[in-house]
Amino acid sequence: MHDLTRGVSRFQRDVFPEKADLFARLTTVHAPHTLFISCSDARVVPELITGSEPGELFVIRTAGNLVPAHGVSADGVAASIEYAVDVLGVSDVVVCGHSGCGAMTALAEGQDLSTTPAIAAWLRHADAARARCTTPDVAALVHSNVIAQLANLCTHPSIARALTHGEVALHGWVFDIATGRVDQLDAPDAPAQAA
Repeated sequence: MHDLTRGVSRFQRDVFPEKADLFARLTTVHAPHTLFISCSDARVVPELITGSEPGELFVIRTAGNLVPAHGVSADGVAASIEYAVDVLGVSDVVVCGHSGCGAMTALAEGQDLSTTPAIAAWLRHADAARARCTTPDVAALVHSNVIAQLANLCTHPSIARALTHGEVALHGWVFDIATGRVDQLDAPDAPAQAA
């Protein structure tokens, strides 16, 4: 905790004064251009990867960058998606997977999750990714999972409406931690491209 409080002190002393005008504007304006859905993994920092300033990304982080398909009961992920699209009017949505994902590793390796029932239940949202992945390879499953989560996104009414009206574009990315490379997987049948 000491490191975090020192970090806050550095932020208040060095960073905030340089961005004081930005933060002053952000007190009354909340207009991010992109909904960025990524893994909860501490090694994946959306603002750092994209070079974004505060206020530019609306970020949802879940284990395995999983997006449950729309259902009858509301959840935090669905509410955040709806808010980003219907209220904030984001124009882009990115689902970003990453190399060495612990969630995808557990699934690819068939790890026993019986002692972590909440994790096991959550990872069921990757069943479609597992079904379409032809090899038990972590990297392949990470890519397949991004495509599966893009499909799950399309089940959300706010996304479906925005897509129909050409108001939002969906993007699939995979971030490689070791190299900083970002592969774009915008269409399930298109080859990956480096960003």
